[in-house]
Amino acid sequence: MIDLANKVAVVTGGSRGIGAACCRVLSACGAKVVVNYRVETPSAQLVVKRIQEAGGDAFPLDADVSRVEEAEMLVSETVDRFGSLDILVNSAGIWTGAPVEEISDREWQEMVGINLTGTFQVTRAAVPHLRESKGTIINISSTAAQRGEAGHSHYAATKGAIQSFTKSLATELGGDGVRTNCVAPGWVETDMTRETLESESREGILAQIPLGRAGTPDDIAGVVAFLASDLAAFINGEIVNVNGGSVLCG
Repeated sequence: MIDLANKVAVVTGGSRGIGAACCRVLSACGAKVVVNYRVETPSAQLVVKRIQEAGGDAFPLDADVSRVEEAEMLVSETVDRFGSLDILVNSAGIWTGAPVEEISDREWQEMVGINLTGTFQVTRAAVPHLRESKGTIINISSTAAQRGEAGHSHYAATKGAIQSFTKSLATELGGDGVRTNCVAPGWVETDMTRETLESESREGILAQIPLGRAGTPDDIAGVVAFLASDLAAFINGEIVNVNGGSVLCG
């Protein structure tokens, strides 16, 4: 059984989709959870409400992780509220598409700012606390990092960088007792992918997944909870693929 009792978790992008599922599942395993969000106040409040109704402890915290001062505030407010930080899940991200020659500087900078710089800034602020608690970092990447994704090159680039960042932190922080791993989802039924998965492309997408379906946010959150637990105490620097078999990259 996964036991995260007395652990404190921060989940960036925790108001919807994979992030919200991670908040709920980590709480169900006993963790106290900070539900980070940027603009989805009602969604974040609903996640917290459901956690509290189930007997868990959580609170929402508005912070734009692409802004360094807000990323640092997210970590400091967590420690002030709960006294420590044990689990960091970097889930905040956006997914937009355009041919490479049509990606504007603003679109590139926004993608990098939220997906990659945000992950770095929250992690940098969290590391001193994670060293103290012998905690763990779990980054959310994507199969796009492994196979590329035509029409989404800026997104794939950020997710590939997150995988390299994960491996670097695993070697850098492992000696301090801090484990860093990464989960790479395939197609998952979320608000972000709804338009594509409800389009005429759905049949072709599902045909490429040996299990015959898209993932659910809980499919990803379960793996995150495992990696956060002592059951994964000797796993460090891994990219765990959760894609139904659609990308078999070892």
